[in-house]
Amino acid sequence: VQLQASGGGLVQAGGSLSLSCAASGRTFSRYPMGWFRQAPGKEREFVAAINWSGDSTYYADSVKGRFTISRDNAKNTVYLQMNSLKPEDTAVYYCAAAVGDSGTYYILPRSYEYWGQGTLVTVSS
Repeated sequence: VQLQASGGGLVQAGGSLSLSCAASGRTFSRYPMGWFRQAPGKEREFVAAINWSGDSTYYADSVKGRFTISRDNAKNTVYLQMNSLKPEDTAVYYCAAAVGDSGTYYILPRSYEYWGQGTLVTVSS
C-alpha cells in the first residue's frame, strides 16, 4: 500500500490543523493505521493509532485530549485532527500502516510496514 500524507503547514500556538493520509489499494480497511512524528534532532515518536474499524484508538500522553485520529475506509483515508497546538508539536508527521491483527492498534514503529512521505507541521509561539 502507498501512503500520501498532507495537511501540514504553519500555525500559531493554540491553533488547529487537520492532517490526512490517503492510501492506495483496495485493502486499506485491513490495516491498523498510525501517526508518528519526528522533530529535528529527535527520534521518531508515536502520536496516535487506530484499528481497522476505527472503534479502538490510542494516543501518546503528550497529545491526549488535543489530537483525534479517525479513518474513513470508504475513502481509504486516515485523519489526524490537531487542536490546541503547541510549539513542541512542531515536527514532520508520518502516517503508517501496520501488518498484523486488524482488530487492534500498534504503537511501536517496528510494527508498521508502510510509511508515507511525511508532512511538516510548524507551530509558532
